[in-house]
Amino acid sequence: MLNFLFFGRLGDLASGVDKVIPYHIDLATPLAIRNKLAEQHPLLTKELSEPQVLVSVNKMIVKWDHPLFDGDEIAFLPPVTGG
Repeated sequence: MLNFLFFGRLGDLASGVDKVIPYHIDLATPLAIRNKLAEQHPLLTKELSEPQVLVSVNKMIVKWDHPLFDGDEIAFLPPVTGG
């Protein structure tokens, strides 16, 4: 199984997205997941495609082509501002 977390605005856009899905070889990278989401969640996918959005796997920031394995937790992190 792969577990997904969407933070900030991404969480609002991810309503209706299954947050736990069976691991499948077609979803072997965060980029593949983003591409799969494009089919049914174009607004979310647009936001995920922004260069400031980070992805983490098991609480470590990784590149979008990072390999995924069964049991991984994938988090999508929007840009954060402070003040």
